[in-house]
Amino acid sequence: MSSNNTDNIHVEVQEYYGKTLSKSSDLKTNACCCSTSFPDWQKKIISQIEDEVIEKFYGCGSPIPLELEGKTVLDLGCGSGRDVYIASKLVGENGFVIGVDMTDEQLEVANKYVNKQAEIFGFKKPNVEFKKGFIEDLKSCGIEDNSIDVIISNCVINLADDKEAVFKEIFRVLKPGGELYFSDVFTDRRIPANLKNDPVLYGECLSNAMYVEDFRRMLRKIGILDYRIVEESTITIDSKEVEDKIGFINFVSLTVRAFNINTLEDICEDYGQIATYKGTVKYSPHKFELDDHHLFETGKPMLVCGNTADMLGKSRFGKHFNIVGDKSTHFGAFPCDTPIKSSSEGSTNGCNC
Repeated sequence: MSSNNTDNIHVEVQEYYGKTLSKSSDLKTNACCCSTSFPDWQKKIISQIEDEVIEKFYGCGSPIPLELEGKTVLDLGCGSGRDVYIASKLVGENGFVIGVDMTDEQLEVANKYVNKQAEIFGFKKPNVEFKKGFIEDLKSCGIEDNSIDVIISNCVINLADDKEAVFKEIFRVLKPGGELYFSDVFTDRRIPANLKNDPVLYGECLSNAMYVEDFRRMLRKIGILDYRIVEESTITIDSKEVEDKIGFINFVSLTVRAFNINTLEDICEDYGQIATYKGTVKYSPHKFELDDHHLFETGKPMLVCGNTADMLGKSRFGKHFNIVGDKSTHFGAFPCDTPIKSSSEGSTNGCNC
C-alpha cells in the first residue's frame, strides 16, 4: 500500500477518534468497545482510574496478561490510557509502561492524569509515559530493539494500513521470551476493496479487520510459527447503516498471545514433556490459563507439546512452572485432539494443542 494511502488513513483515524467520537457510547457497533467481562482484580484497578479516561477509551477486549510486576510494557494505540494505567498498577514502581498513539485529543486525556494516577496508586512518581507516534514505526518513538517485556494492544492493529510493518516492529522491540498480548477484530473472509476506505466502517474497526488466515500467514512470514487464542467473542452490528454495508461478513474479537521465542515449530511436536504449575502467579493461585484450551491446575502435571513447554519455560512464566523433559527425543506430532475454533471453518492457529 502506498505511503499516501497510509497517510490518508492516519488522518481519517485521527479525525474519527479525535473529533467524530466524544465517548465510547458514540460507537455504532461493539467492535471497538469492550464486550468481555473483566476479572475481579482488574475491576478493582479500573475503579481507581479517572472517569474521563474510561469514558473516552475504545477497545474490543481485555488484553492485560498476568505477571507484569517490574516489567516494561508497551501499549500500542493507547488512546486515552485506560490499559496503560491498568498496567501501571500491575508493573508497580519498579516497572514502566509506555503508551503510543497518534491522536492528539486522546493523548491529551491520557497525559492529563499522569501525576494524579500515580498518587492514587500510591507511587512516589509516575511510571508511565505517553508518546505520539505510529505503531508501524516505533523506532521514531525511540523504542529500541529488545527493550520491551510485554506488548499489549486493544482493537488498534486492525486500523493500521501496513500490518506486516506493525508486527515486524513488535518483534523487533520485544526481548527474547517477551510477549505480544492483544485483542483485535478478525473476520471469516477478506474485506472487499470497495469497503476498505469507508470512513465509518474504518473508524468502527471493521473495514480493515484481519482475515484470520491472512493473520496466520503474516506471522509465519516474519518467523512467528505459533500463537494462541486466549478468548473469542462475537461482534454485533447494531446500526442498520453499517449492517447494510458489511453485514455479510462475520466479525469476532479475539484475544491473542504470541511469544518472541525462536524455538517454536509450525505444528505441535511431541517430546514427552510435562509441565506442572506451581500456583505462584499473582491473582491465579489455583489455575493458570495459557490459552482457551490450556488450563493448568496447580500441582497437576500435564503432558504438553514442545511449543507449549517453551512458551511456559522460556518466558517470564518460567519460574512458575516445573518443566520435565527436553527436546532430545522426538515422538512425532503431538496428539492435538482439541483444535482451536475460529471464525473460519476448519481454521486453526499456528498450533492446535
